[in-house]
Amino acid sequence: MALKKHVALAPRAVRQLRRVRSVYLVGIALSVLGLLMQSGQGSTGRQSEIAGVLVAVFTVLLGVTVVQLWRHQRTAHCSTAKRLTPSA
Repeated sequence: MALKKHVALAPRAVRQLRRVRSVYLVGIALSVLGLLMQSGQGSTGRQSEIAGVLVAVFTVLLGVTVVQLWRHQRTAHCSTAKRLTPSA
């Protein structure tokens, strides 16, 4: 059984992941809103299918982002961050 090596993310990557979380949340909210508006009209057309797919895609992307941030938080040391920070 091979052990997975935890690779520390660069500080810039962590900041980008934190920023993109809000984009994914807005995408989920807008897709759910569109899905609810379509279901309120009683039509089950192409727009409802697209809104459902968008909800699923944004949810998966948000999940992957949260897992990456969680895995980075669990690392005890971050040699990349130590190398990139100027020493005083």
